[in-house]
Amino acid sequence: MNNLYQELLVASKAILESNVLDRTEKLKQVCVLLNEKIAYYDWVGFYFAVPEERVLHLGPYSGPETDHTVIPFGKGICGQVAVSNETFLVEDVTAQDNYIACSITVKSEIVVPLFVDGVNIGQIDIDSNTINAFTAEDQSFLELLNVEIAKLFI
Repeated sequence: MNNLYQELLVASKAILESNVLDRTEKLKQVCVLLNEKIAYYDWVGFYFAVPEERVLHLGPYSGPETDHTVIPFGKGICGQVAVSNETFLVEDVTAQDNYIACSITVKSEIVVPLFVDGVNIGQIDIDSNTINAFTAEDQSFLELLNVEIAKLFI
């Protein structure tokens, strides 16, 4: 993992371990950190599952406002991750039939599920205005970050 990702993991852990912030504010600050420090992370946010309704609800985020505050399981990239329980890296959103456009500027997306005690409770969703922006290194970093975030829910 490169130095930037290592530094962001350390900074994120410091936020997540804060004694003065509530969980929502911690998640918001992590979103802001990633949005500000990684140039191609143009929108960073969390969606959380409501399994009995089979939907995801928008949580804290950083970036432009979105109309997509509720996403049905199976719909769009986020909805697909809610069903598959696997990270979904999309190099070019225009090539996806089941894509929900949050903005015409978004070109690629990565969605990483958030597991607590083996249950997918939500996900971190990152949009980029750059085509083919995300790498396996982004995926590894975000998966490690979600392990730390999961501790907020235990």
